[in-house]
Amino acid sequence: MFKEGSNRRGWSIALASALALIVGQGSINVFAAGVFLKPVSQELGFGRGTMAAAIGVSNLMAALATPFFGRLLDLHGVRRPLLVSIVLFAAATTAMCLLNASPAMVFFLYALAGLCSVGQNPTSYSKVVTRWFDRQRGLALGVTLAGVGMGTALVPMASEFMIRSLGWRLGYVGLGVGIMVLAFLPALLVVREPTAAEAPHMHGAGSSGTSFAEAARMWRYWAMVAAFCIAAFVINGTLVHVVPMLTDRGIPPAIAVTAMTGAGLALIVGRLFAGWLMDRIFAPYIGVFFLLCPLAGLLLLGSEAAYPWPLVGTVLLGLGIGAEIDLMSFLIGRYFGTRAFGALHGTMFSFVMLGQAAGAGALGWTFQALGSYETAFVGLEVLLIAASALLLVLGPYIYPPPARIPQTDGAIAPQGLSH
Repeated sequence: MFKEGSNRRGWSIALASALALIVGQGSINVFAAGVFLKPVSQELGFGRGTMAAAIGVSNLMAALATPFFGRLLDLHGVRRPLLVSIVLFAAATTAMCLLNASPAMVFFLYALAGLCSVGQNPTSYSKVVTRWFDRQRGLALGVTLAGVGMGTALVPMASEFMIRSLGWRLGYVGLGVGIMVLAFLPALLVVREPTAAEAPHMHGAGSSGTSFAEAARMWRYWAMVAAFCIAAFVINGTLVHVVPMLTDRGIPPAIAVTAMTGAGLALIVGRLFAGWLMDRIFAPYIGVFFLLCPLAGLLLLGSEAAYPWPLVGTVLLGLGIGAEIDLMSFLIGRYFGTRAFGALHGTMFSFVMLGQAAGAGALGWTFQALGSYETAFVGLEVLLIAASALLLVLGPYIYPPPARIPQTDGAIAPQGLSH
C-alpha cells in the first residue's frame, strides 16, 4: 500500500474529522447539555428531571435516526448529507436560546437537536476515513475518533465559561457558532471520500464488501452488535456513577471529578493506542485486552482498596471506552468491507447509544433498590467476560489488509476466509 506518511490527503482528512468531532453529538447533546441543565432549569422554574428527560429524548432521537442516516451515506455519499446535518444541528442548538417555561418546547427543541445531530457522530467520519486507509486504518481511526475525547474534555469547560460570562442563552448561541466553525468548515473544505481516480490507489479501501441485507443475516454482525452494546452498557453506565460512587467512599468531590478528567485523558490515549495496535495485531485480541482493562477497573472500584486505587479503576474504565468505537469501526471494515459501512456502522452505533443509556439507568435502579453497587458490579463483570468471548469467536478477517493476505500467522489474522 502506502509507504509511511505518503497518504497525505488521507491524514489531513483524519485530522479534519477529529476537529469536527470535538463538537459532535455526544459532546453537545450529552456533556454540554449536562452543564446547561442546572442554570436552565433554575431560571425557567421546572425541575431537573424535566431537563434530564429532555436530554434523554434527544439522545433517543439520535439513536433511532442513525441507522437511516448511515444508509443515506451509503446511497448518496458522505459530503452532502453531512454538511446539511451540520448546518441543521448548529441551527437547532442555537434555537435552544429561545427556551421558555413550557416543558413541551423544551422536549421539542431537544428532540429536534437530537435528530439534526445525526451526522455529527462517528459513523459519518469513520466511513470517510475507512475508505481512505487500509493498512494504517486502525491508527487513522484512532486519530479521527480522538476528537470525541477532546470534545468530552473541552466542550463542557467552554460551556461553563460561556454560561458564567454571557448567560445560558448566549451560551447556546456560542455552541451553535462553534459547530459551524469546528465542524462545517473542515467538512466543507477538507473531509471527502476518495474519487474514482483515487480509490484504486487505496488497494481495496474503496467501496467493496457485503450489502447490509447480507451482513444482517450473518451471525458475526450480531455478535459484534451484542459485544459493543454490552461494553457500552457496562463502561458508560458505570462512568455516569463514578463521582457519587467515589464520594460515597469518602473521597472529596474535587478529587472525584479529577478522576473523571483522568478517564477522559485515558479515553484519548486508548483510542490512539488501540488504533496503532490494530494495524499490527489481530483486532479481536486487542478488543479483549481493552475489555479486560475496565474489568480490572470494576474490581478496583468494587473492592475496599484505599485511595488512589479507586481512581486507577476509573482511568481503566476510560481506557476501555476509548477503544470501543475505534474497534467497532475497524472490525466492520475487516469483516464486511465498506460497501454498506454507513448502514452497518449506524445500526451498530444506535445499539451502542441505547446500551449507554440503559447501563446508567440500570446501575442507578440497582443502587436505589440495594443501597450499594457491589451486586451490580458482579453482573457487570460477567457481562464484560461475555463480550470478550463474543469477540474471540469472530474468526479471521474476511477483508484483510492486502499486505497480510499471504500470511497465515493466526496471531495477526488467520486467512481462513476470503471475499
